[in-house]
Amino acid sequence: MERRNITDSPMEIYVHIPFCIKKCDYCDFLSGPSGPKEQADYVDALLEEINAAEEGKGRSVSSVFIGGGTPSVLDERFIGEILNHIRRKFQIADHAEITIEVNPGTADRNKLQAYRTYGINRLSIGLQSPDDRELKILGRIHNYEQFLETYRSAREAGFDNINIDLMSAIPDQTYEGWIHNLRTVAGLDPEHISAYSLIIEEGTPFASRTLNLPDEDAEYNMYEATAQILREYGFEQYEISNYAKKGRECRHNVGYWIRQDYLGFGLGASSLYGKERFANTQDMKKYLENSRTPEKIREKEPPLTREDEMAEFMFLGLRMTRGISKAEFERQFGSEIDAIYGNVLRKYKSMGLLLEENGRIFLSREGIHVSNSVMADFLP
Repeated sequence: MERRNITDSPMEIYVHIPFCIKKCDYCDFLSGPSGPKEQADYVDALLEEINAAEEGKGRSVSSVFIGGGTPSVLDERFIGEILNHIRRKFQIADHAEITIEVNPGTADRNKLQAYRTYGINRLSIGLQSPDDRELKILGRIHNYEQFLETYRSAREAGFDNINIDLMSAIPDQTYEGWIHNLRTVAGLDPEHISAYSLIIEEGTPFASRTLNLPDEDAEYNMYEATAQILREYGFEQYEISNYAKKGRECRHNVGYWIRQDYLGFGLGASSLYGKERFANTQDMKKYLENSRTPEKIREKEPPLTREDEMAEFMFLGLRMTRGISKAEFERQFGSEIDAIYGNVLRKYKSMGLLLEENGRIFLSREGIHVSNSVMADFLP
């Protein structure tokens, strides 16, 4: 197995902001409402954690992603302070991708212009649906007109790399309604669209309700139509739920799928560094009291074994439509892929769920629909 010097390769940084105006009815993310004092205390703790980090010295940072929650609920000066601390602590590459998640109704023109001055060059806007009725069903705080105002303000502020989140299989949604939503959003000409299906998570308000959800056939047809329709507007599918104009793939997320090292800062944030995976505590009190001592807030997993790393290479890499490279597998692990996973590969190739072309292995269209089952077979 190739022993790489991790300081020679770039890394990524994720920052978690666990605040939002109101938790949506489908959401199980680590987030919730807050007041000015809670926000200020949290940012202070976050800055202390960043300053105390031992990892990442001497490494180039290729991307920074500020997610949540809704990071745009914070006063913009907090975002500036966070990025200033990151720049002082780490070596941000000249052309690094720096993204912040924004929800309509939480970022006016002044805030968006401030983001630009802080060096943020990519926005991810949580629309979910251009249909006000569907937004109400989801428990969103905004309507479509408020989204359009945010989107136009972002363009006026100079953002030329914008993602829009869209959700399918919403209660009461029809196939025709989804197609209309797709065309409406694609017609706005963003650089990237994340189109994903609603999943009912335990513990959410949705889980306790009787919902009129599209059936499996309708959901299948919605998914297949997404790639076809977005291609008409110049988007190519590069991952199971992500579509981008040429050269506008989310570099931060691609880094996750190719197992690039990343450090996560903030409540509940996860990290992959070398052979270590660890996540910060989800206990706010513990985080606020101990953030300046990272080992006290981290919940470490056992070091990754060679088998773990190979499995991650497979099931993360197969999320991308380009799949995985057989040569890269051999370079990283010193074994031919067929010697490790030959039986699994033959099984799914014979079923038409995996394809191989030009030294790469990837999911077929049918394989994408059952991707979780396929990927599970690569686990140790």
